[in-house]
Amino acid sequence: MPTFKLRMRTSAAILAGAAGLTALGAAAVPTMASAADASPQAIAAQIVPADQLASFSQIVSHESGWNVTATNPSSGSYGLGQALPASKMASAGADWKTNPATQIKWTLDYMNTRYGSPNAAWAFWQTHHWY
Repeated sequence: MPTFKLRMRTSAAILAGAAGLTALGAAAVPTMASAADASPQAIAAQIVPADQLASFSQIVSHESGWNVTATNPSSGSYGLGQALPASKMASAGADWKTNPATQIKWTLDYMNTRYGSPNAAWAFWQTHHWY
């Protein structure tokens, strides 16, 4: 019987601790308002793997200057990653025209699919000045 009481108390303590961690974890997750206020670079730092972020950032800096609505007047490529046609980004979300997180997700997927990683995409970009 004492073992049962000990387990009950231990389980209760674990649950209480987990509830506290959940509360702390929830506070660390950005709210919709804070996410809307975050810069595209800060959003990218949350989405792109750390070991790929510098390369991802280099490409986006060169392609769009981190301007979510950047449009190439001659080709029509659009957004942070300069998608062509721009509507390809709709595969990442209906808000692709204005949401940096959606554009970052699409651009990261494009780099991974076409080149294997942002690092490989950046190596290609450095040689060709496009990706």
